[in-house]
Amino acid sequence: MVKLRLKRCGKQQPVYRIVAIDVRSRRERRDLRKVGFYDPIKNQTYLNIPVIIYFLEQGAQPTGTVQDISKKAGVFMELSPNQQTKFN
Repeated sequence: MVKLRLKRCGKQQPVYRIVAIDVRSRRERRDLRKVGFYDPIKNQTYLNIPVIIYFLEQGAQPTGTVQDISKKAGVFMELSPNQQTKFN
């Protein structure tokens, strides 16, 4: 199963990549694809929305934090109505 989750990149200041990764992999291991970026200190977010939608349509499950970030960006509004009910 594939999940969309955060991968920490910063050493002293936390900076996260949003990645699609196999559940059996550890957080710091190899990811399938980088789909976004999140900086909680500067409150900056970059999301590759078409790629995120592709993974969600293929059955990927976002973690709670990634789901909250995606909701703020309006990613789930672009999904079909029957798939939106999974994430609300």
